[in-house]
Amino acid sequence: MRKHRFRNSYVTSAISVSLVLCLIGLEGILLLSADSLITRMRENITMTAVLTNEADSAQCAQLEAKLNAGNHCSSYTYVSASDALDEHIRSLGEDPSAFLGFNPLSASYEIHPTDAYSNPDSLALMAQELEALPYVSEVIYPRDLADLMSSNVHEFSLILLVVALALLLVSMVLIVNTIRLQIYSQRFLINTMTLVGATSWVTRRPFVMRNMLMGFIAGLVALAILSGVVYYVEYRMGLMLFALTWQNIAFVSAIVLCSGLLITLFASLIATGRYIRMDNNSLYEI
Repeated sequence: MRKHRFRNSYVTSAISVSLVLCLIGLEGILLLSADSLITRMRENITMTAVLTNEADSAQCAQLEAKLNAGNHCSSYTYVSASDALDEHIRSLGEDPSAFLGFNPLSASYEIHPTDAYSNPDSLALMAQELEALPYVSEVIYPRDLADLMSSNVHEFSLILLVVALALLLVSMVLIVNTIRLQIYSQRFLINTMTLVGATSWVTRRPFVMRNMLMGFIAGLVALAILSGVVYYVEYRMGLMLFALTWQNIAFVSAIVLCSGLLITLFASLIATGRYIRMDNNSLYEI
């Protein structure tokens, strides 16, 4: 009867720990999703390099080679003068060439900087280098938006870090309390082992190993649940959380599994140590 009750308590604790580890995994997914969102926002900044009317195909090839050679450009698109005119007509509904007699728009390159080069200082340096080219008449990019995004990203990252730490602390407290309650039912066994002369580590070892195994299994269960959540959100709902690369998957898996092992380790050591130090009378007063 007692063994059956302990098994039920162990299974209940494992389920509780797996649910809390899901919360920790969601924290990791939240961090990756926020980082992916910030990267996409930064790379969506468009810098337009307007070419002179005298720019020829050789100079365009030279500019493209310059963009491909550096690590400051994630992608670029060539927009011819006729394409620019068609876009102008679609946007405003007016054809300036109809009353001017010529196309006043010039060919250009729409350049998307990388995440590392999307800060205001790097954008200004890129614009200065492009404007120094003789076949580039001007460089246009949203300076105010870049400044605003740069300042807001720092504030958002700080808030997100505080929220993640708070959730991590709550998760740790929940797991520690779950382990403590699970070991509480074994306090008399711990006291008996201490009375017969068992050392502190000999007393702690079975509880530590058992709970670390529970933490590892709970981590695997949590990863299975998180995989189902990510699959449903990204493939069923069509919402892109973060890039499913091996690095990101390994990051979330490491957070969940390491949290399950380390938190159960320290919780077991703390809980068993408490009951090892108690005398017989104190055991009945808890």
